[in-house]
Amino acid sequence: MNERIKGTGVALVTPFTRDLEPDLEALSKLVEHVVSGGVDYLVVLGTTGESATLGRAEKQEIFRAVARANRGRLPLVAGIGGNHTAAVVADLAETNLEGYEAILSVSPYYNRPTQEGIFRHFKTLSENSPLPLILYNVPSRTASNVLPETVLRLAASCGNLLGIKEASGDMAQIEALIREAPEGFMVISGDDLTAVPTVLAGGAGVISVLAQGIPGPFSRMIRLAMQGGAREALEAHHRIEPLVEMLFREGNPAGIKALLSVQQICQPWVRLPLVPAGKALQDDLEAFLHRILSGKG
Repeated sequence: MNERIKGTGVALVTPFTRDLEPDLEALSKLVEHVVSGGVDYLVVLGTTGESATLGRAEKQEIFRAVARANRGRLPLVAGIGGNHTAAVVADLAETNLEGYEAILSVSPYYNRPTQEGIFRHFKTLSENSPLPLILYNVPSRTASNVLPETVLRLAASCGNLLGIKEASGDMAQIEALIREAPEGFMVISGDDLTAVPTVLAGGAGVISVLAQGIPGPFSRMIRLAMQGGAREALEAHHRIEPLVEMLFREGNPAGIKALLSVQQICQPWVRLPLVPAGKALQDDLEAFLHRILSGKG
């Protein structure tokens, strides 16, 4: 399993129609775009998929739609998480996960649990999960940091824990996890800006937002890093760095949906309280995309 969930993972957006209904046709087109672009696996209904504004029936529909479009070509990871442990356990039991190989679950947000609370939350999920788990640490959204000692304690206690998507942005913390994690436990970058540095430090790849916008160049960059091509990978990283910063200027997934929209893959619509990217950002993204794809970026 660890060899399959490795390299460039893509945190897929959920395309919407103008009426803000899930656009399954555009979702299928997006899956084809990233699969043909050479990415390694797909993550469905993470934060980028606007899972916070989707109902249970909509989520199940999206899980099924991605599995149909993927046709078994790439490993699929399902985003199932929350800040009510018992409710997440119920979701794990009631979600049809046919075609999926792992679950990505975010650390509880808003509640601001202690490290002991975080440990018990994930231990409970581990004991009730039908699939292997990947933890997701994203302090900028959850208001709490899953410390390395808690991650290592979970790795030692949970036999079905594959690794962690680490989006703290703290390379010292990321390097400590890579250095101290047990063999086979994956440390995956959760930020596009830390993707190459994490891989070069020994990490297992990235779960990326940008990779669905430029799957070919991005996945090539990560392969270079994983194969020891540090100089070439860092050069590629520096070329796309302005695009990453642009992408998050007006929030996620407004930026990536705007980038996909200029490629006619999906529409830029997002559900409130998010709003679509403004025209100035769309124009900037389109201009930079042209430079990247023409080899001038």
